[in-house]
Amino acid sequence: MAKPLAGVRVADFSHVIAGPLATHFLCLLGAEVIKIEPPEGDVLRNYTQRKELRGMAEAFIGVNAGKKSIVLDLKTDEGREAARRLVATSDLLVENFRPGVIDRLGLGYETLRRDNPGLIFCSISGYGQFGPMRDYPAIDQIIQSVSGLMGLSGEADSGPMRVGFPIVDTYSALLAAFAMQSALLQKLRDPQGKGQHIDLSMLDASLVMMASVVNPLMISDTEPRRTGNRGFSLAPTADTFATADNAITIGAVQQNQYERLCKALDRQDLLADPRFADPDSRMANDTALQAELKATFATRPAAEWEERLAAAGVPAGAVRPVRDVLDLPQLNGRDLTQEIDVPNDAVGRARILNAGFLFAHDGPGVSLPPPRLGEHTHEILRELGLSPPATPPRVRT
Repeated sequence: MAKPLAGVRVADFSHVIAGPLATHFLCLLGAEVIKIEPPEGDVLRNYTQRKELRGMAEAFIGVNAGKKSIVLDLKTDEGREAARRLVATSDLLVENFRPGVIDRLGLGYETLRRDNPGLIFCSISGYGQFGPMRDYPAIDQIIQSVSGLMGLSGEADSGPMRVGFPIVDTYSALLAAFAMQSALLQKLRDPQGKGQHIDLSMLDASLVMMASVVNPLMISDTEPRRTGNRGFSLAPTADTFATADNAITIGAVQQNQYERLCKALDRQDLLADPRFADPDSRMANDTALQAELKATFATRPAAEWEERLAAAGVPAGAVRPVRDVLDLPQLNGRDLTQEIDVPNDAVGRARILNAGFLFAHDGPGVSLPPPRLGEHTHEILRELGLSPPATPPRVRT
């Protein structure tokens, strides 16, 4: 049985993270992704502190493995003609230029659909294709700020804090991949096989990602606020505590979980204390309860508490650096990572993340390396009946 997107061709005009990560998910599921790059290449190729990896940066490797690369100068008639021919053979197109740019290049949806009525055209931008902020430049950290996400991160008395990785790009990519596959299914069910234009705004995506606080605000006017490491329930027993070595996060939000927590900590005295008898009492005596818990957690290492609490049925997890997480035996056999060859002598072979879910058969994954800049230009241009360029592309370093 083939992968779900086998036979689907994607013309990927995107760059950096949100667009390429969206097409990466499609590639993992079997789509042929053709990455259209300018002569200097996707700038993500150079997002690295290691000079020897310029042109094949770690971040680029992780979201472009298995794709093909073709260099087209879209400022030239020849480049635009090649792009039009390529799109005419494609099922999906992804672009994340500023709104209006791809139209000015003569490659907008209304133009391309004439030759390919079934085309699904996905535009990813900071604020969407219309509205008063449409033309504002935006990257992940800007949308984190504008969306209110930064205002939710950090301690109650701290200033706004950026989430420590490009979370908006990542969620926007997932949403775009979901939207494109949904549109593809819709097209397959349409007797006329019509495509459509998908307008994905990173600001919109951020608010959807924050649904757990945005919906209460809209429904009950409940103002979201910074709560630090406190869990969504705001219970004093849903927080992060220092231990004898590192820290541990617990999530005892239900009454039975609280009772199990006290027994696992050998603190049955807390069960008998009327100040902590029920959720309302514990919230009213938040500071006193946390002081008791802090004193107890400080007596043992985090890993020991994690094992003991998990055995008692209490949600708990030691706070770990990412390096240690990758070595957890729990990940063995889950196909969360995969090894690929990398066309760079400083890397050779690398382990990258897979899709993050398992199929019973024909699941996600790639076997081919990330492409060198323009590696497939001649092959694809010949397929389109065009002559290859006279000079090869160069990566800017």
